Amino acid sequence: MPVRYVWLWVAVLVSVGLAACSRDAGPIRVGILHSLTGRMASSELPVVDATRFALDELNAAGGVLGRPLEVLVADGRSDPQTFAEEAERLIATEDVSVVFGCWTSVCRRTVEPVFEASDSLLFYPLQYEGLEESAHIVYMGAVSNQQIFPAISWVRRNRFKSAFLVGSDYVYPRAANAMIHDELERLRGTVVGEDYVPLGSTDFDAIVRRIRDTQPDIILNTVNGAESNVAFFEWPEAYI
Repeated sequence: MPVRYVWLWVAVLVSVGLAACSRDAGPIRVGILHSLTGRMASSELPVVDATRFALDELNAAGGVLGRPLEVLVADGRSDPQTFAEEAERLIATEDVSVVFGCWTSVCRRTVEPVFEASDSLLFYPLQYEGLEESAHIVYMGAVSNQQIFPAISWVRRNRFKSAFLVGSDYVYPRAANAMIHDELERLRGTVVGEDYVPLGSTDFDAIVRRIRDTQPDIILNTVNGAESNVAFFEWPEAYI
């Protein structure tokens, strides 16, 4: 995640979170909640590093109104329920003023009730499917009309008509692909195949065979996780 986005998070923290942090003159406690272990760690660890780097720079510049930022990092362990438990611990036990975190939509949706019940604030960095809103979540990423629909318009402008949809089996890919179906149909395109793998899977042999058999003009990929994407991109030559 580019550091400039993290600075935006910190700027919003300064503008809307400071009131919650003004109880005393001590450090402002900031939570970072991402997967340090498990199948999503390779994707989320760089976000943790970028967030810490930006907060360290802010501290080096004197903190916020003279108060340092104390960073507490929690491991969601690539598990939605663990994310919810760690969010509650950061808020209730560690007394953080704001949390930067979550990656998958299912984790975000799982922690949402925790932040709403405690009147706390989560900054969510990823693109997402839309279809929801919460006064306790700042959604930093692109939604469908900013990402999916322009991509489909590009596909049709370049005369690609048939598409094969490949995704991880959870909220975002299924919601995104439902929108892709509708938008392609509206633009007189077709979906010739749609398949999903579990999060973290590296087995794409059957899907690649189906792609070879259907011969789509283009493949639209909503697979999540570095390991899964590397495995998908390294197709066996026999299937190409």
